[in-house]
Amino acid sequence: METTMDCCENRLATSRRGFLLGGASFAAWAYLPKFARAADGRDPRLIVVLLRGALDGLATVAPVGDPDYAGLHGSIALTSEGPHAATMLDSFFALHPSMPEFARMYREKQAAVIHAVSTPYRDRSHFDGQDVLESGFAGPGRVQSGWLNRALEGLPKGEHVTSGLAVGATTPLVLRGVAPTVGWAPVNLPPAADDTAARLLDLYQHRDPALASALSQGLQLEKTALGDDMKARPGGNNVAAMRLVARGATKVMAADDGPRIAALAFDGWDTHANEGGPVGRLAQLLSGLDGALGEFQSGLGERWRDTVVVVATEFGRTARINGTEGTDHGNGTIALLAGGAVKGGRVIADWPGLKSANLYEGRDLAPTTDLRAALKGILRDHLGIGETVLAKNVFPDSAQVKPMQGLVG
Repeated sequence: METTMDCCENRLATSRRGFLLGGASFAAWAYLPKFARAADGRDPRLIVVLLRGALDGLATVAPVGDPDYAGLHGSIALTSEGPHAATMLDSFFALHPSMPEFARMYREKQAAVIHAVSTPYRDRSHFDGQDVLESGFAGPGRVQSGWLNRALEGLPKGEHVTSGLAVGATTPLVLRGVAPTVGWAPVNLPPAADDTAARLLDLYQHRDPALASALSQGLQLEKTALGDDMKARPGGNNVAAMRLVARGATKVMAADDGPRIAALAFDGWDTHANEGGPVGRLAQLLSGLDGALGEFQSGLGERWRDTVVVVATEFGRTARINGTEGTDHGNGTIALLAGGAVKGGRVIADWPGLKSANLYEGRDLAPTTDLRAALKGILRDHLGIGETVLAKNVFPDSAQVKPMQGLVG
């Protein structure tokens, strides 16, 4: 049906991946000015935003029309009336009031929601869930490359990737792998790191000129993407970092010879306690995400019309709040789409309902849509990647998961 209607394990996952300075990282692939599909007058761009920590989809896009929702989400449930009222997207779903930019894009039919969505993963470990989200495999620990990296290899033949540049404390797994990456640099380099980078450059100028050139490009991209006025200040937080990193990304992607594909990762979405409803901790995080989406649109300018932004997380959170007014690790959640190329103004959902008998394992929103189906639909219709490549290489062993139709146009 389509209707218009901080835990220990997470800290371990963060340490294993490397800390993301300021709560965010950015990675981008550099393209020639002409994209492989430029013959049809389009110059498509794709931005993937990963929310690490598991987003409460029921608190972000609330099914206020479901009679069981308010009782399950209790004190943090959104309502369509009163102070801090949620924005009704249709007669059934309401958007968190901290996301006015997304609400505007939705009204302009440049944003959409996919609800009751999930990866194939069901075991509620942040690290394994993120591994599945970024690797594109059905289970964790399978590979050290990401689905977006493999998608890059499957682009139609033509004038496309010449080199890869990544900026961030770590390159997200989703962009790691076998496609050519020639440069990497950490966001907001501290003085000691600047000294280390200079010594590495001097060393490799003599031993490996090609690698030295790559490192130099990476450092230059870092300076371009995050100018002095945009670097995280002491005492900053994830909310500010989301907007700043998005602003830096668009400065690079808007150029004629800039990257066409990018991935960003935002930490801090693990809301076990004091999640808050229309105001509070989650509201602040959603405000940062909403600001980042606004930065994408304003920064990309005319490029926005050919852009798709996908926002996804490793899994959802429990339907019922816990004793500390938070939510625990769950399953079904939401994915958000934004961009001028999105066929928006709708919530896409095969809604399972929130009665106890309908909850997954009696506790979670039951997933009814495979996230890979949405990603396949975007990669096929926006970037021209064939279904066979998607099923065998990008998302291996996923032939049974068919691409969603009509997400972009």
